[in-house]
Amino acid sequence: MPHTHIDALKWVEHGTELLATQVAALDEQAMTEPSALPGWTRKHLAAHVAANADALGNLVHWARTGERTPMYSSMDQRNADIESGAKHSATQLAAWMNRSARNLAVAMDALTTDQWRAEVVTAQGRTVSATEIPWLRAREVCVHAVDLGTGLAFADLPDGFLTALAVDIQARRGLVGVPDGPLPEVVAYLAGRPHSLTGVPDLGPWL
Repeated sequence: MPHTHIDALKWVEHGTELLATQVAALDEQAMTEPSALPGWTRKHLAAHVAANADALGNLVHWARTGERTPMYSSMDQRNADIESGAKHSATQLAAWMNRSARNLAVAMDALTTDQWRAEVVTAQGRTVSATEIPWLRAREVCVHAVDLGTGLAFADLPDGFLTALAVDIQARRGLVGVPDGPLPEVVAYLAGRPHSLTGVPDLGPWL
């Protein structure tokens, strides 16, 4: 059964809290250590999540006003913002991440039913209804909470979210089927993250 708009909003809140709690527990040294994503420290990941909230806020503005407001001015600018953000202190990054998440939540909460139906364009160039914004954010905060590399695993995420994510990634990757196995491990595999499944082809990175 597909997830609902309310489901996605709840998962945004859940994942945001997971990330905030983990980042708050990491000191400056720990934040400079590698995340589970190749080439990124935990600071890079925090900067990405913070910038993503700001970028999705642009789409909420687009839906509310009808003014075309892309997530990013360019992918080069997106990458530059992450690199510069990763140079901030752990305290500054935590503040930015929390502030941008709050701003996004407030902005989404203010949208009317008609505004949620407005069409916007994602960073990948897909035209979607604004109702997809919470799902885009839920994926970011929940998956990257695992990527932070503090010991949190896909098994710690809500089953409903994992089911929805498996369906989403399978469709995005154009896979006919998915391997058998525990749901969290199947999702980790589909997302190109470390997993315990055997005899399956490498799918490469995702998100």
